[in-house]
Amino acid sequence: MSTPAVAATTTKGGRGRRKDSKSVSRSQKAGLQFPVGRVARFLKAGRYAQRVGSGSPVYLSAVLEYLAAEVLELAGNAARDNKKNRIAPRHIQLAVRNDEEFSKLLGSVTITNGGVLPNIHQSLLPKKAAKGKAEIGSVSQEY
Repeated sequence: MSTPAVAATTTKGGRGRRKDSKSVSRSQKAGLQFPVGRVARFLKAGRYAQRVGSGSPVYLSAVLEYLAAEVLELAGNAARDNKKNRIAPRHIQLAVRNDEEFSKLLGSVTITNGGVLPNIHQSLLPKKAAKGKAEIGSVSQEY
């Protein structure tokens, strides 16, 4: 049989949350790494609408987290291709510009220290020697 004092402390009485319970962030509830509360604050401060629903910052945080993960994955692959362990702005530039959808999304964005894509125009490449001329030249050298 438990004492009444113990029962009173374990049961929730009155309004509000319990004092000994640990607070859980909205990002943890949604299973996200991006901050839902901060995105909600920015949405409210930006005055995009008079009111902001409770699901809007969660959805927007999830979309931003997905886009960041995709860019980081592609940039990591570019860094590994260049035998580097650290992602540099150059790797982000290569990742974004080689992906069709990211290139369209970030078409007017300048990535500082990103450089340009390696590209040599076809007319500047050396011409390949024709087979007919090479054979004629080799025959004239023989006696």
